[in-house]
Amino acid sequence: MKILIDFFPILLFFGAYKLYDIYIGTGVLMAATIAQVALIYAIDKRLQTMHKITLVLVLGFGALTLGLHDERFIKWKPTVLYAGMALGLAYAVWIARKNFLKILLGGQLELPDSVWYRLNMAWVLYSAFMAAINAYVAHYYSTEDWVNFKLWGYVFPLVFIIGQGIFIAPHLKAPANADDAHNESKGGPTP
Repeated sequence: MKILIDFFPILLFFGAYKLYDIYIGTGVLMAATIAQVALIYAIDKRLQTMHKITLVLVLGFGALTLGLHDERFIKWKPTVLYAGMALGLAYAVWIARKNFLKILLGGQLELPDSVWYRLNMAWVLYSAFMAAINAYVAHYYSTEDWVNFKLWGYVFPLVFIIGQGIFIAPHLKAPANADDAHNESKGGPTP
C-alpha cells in the first residue's frame, strides 16, 4: 500500500503529461503531492522530514515552472532533492559524526553500528547517483525522454530497496514468537 501512495503522484504526472503537456503535468504533480502528503498524514498522524522536503520542493519548483513557463525547473527538482540527501547524509556521518539513518530508523531496526554505517554510505552513493543521472537526462535529453525516464527510472529505487533489504536481512533479529514466550513463562517446552 505504501509503495502505491509513494508512486501515484508520478503516475498522475506521467498521464497528465502524455494527455496534455509538461505544464498540466506539473500542476497535477503538485496537486497529487499535496493529496499524497495529506493521505500519509491521515494514516500516520505525522509526516517524516523527507515528505515535508519533497512537498516543499515539488511546490516550489512546480510554481517556478508554471509561473515562468519554464520546464527546466521541474526537471531539475529531483537532482536538487537527491543531491541534498547525499550531501546531508555525508555531512551527518563524516562531519557531525551522526548516522542520520540510524537516528531515523533505529527505533524500527536493530542493526550493528557497522551495518548502519554501510547502509548510510549506500544511501549517500545512491542519492549521488540519482542526482547525477537525473541531471544528465534533464540536460541532454528531450522533455519527453525525461518524463519517460521519470516513470521507467523507478527501477533504480526498487532495485536499491531490494538490495538494501538483502543486505540488512542477515543482521535482523527474528521477532519473538508469542507462543514460545507463553510456553517459556509456564515452564513448558518450546516446540
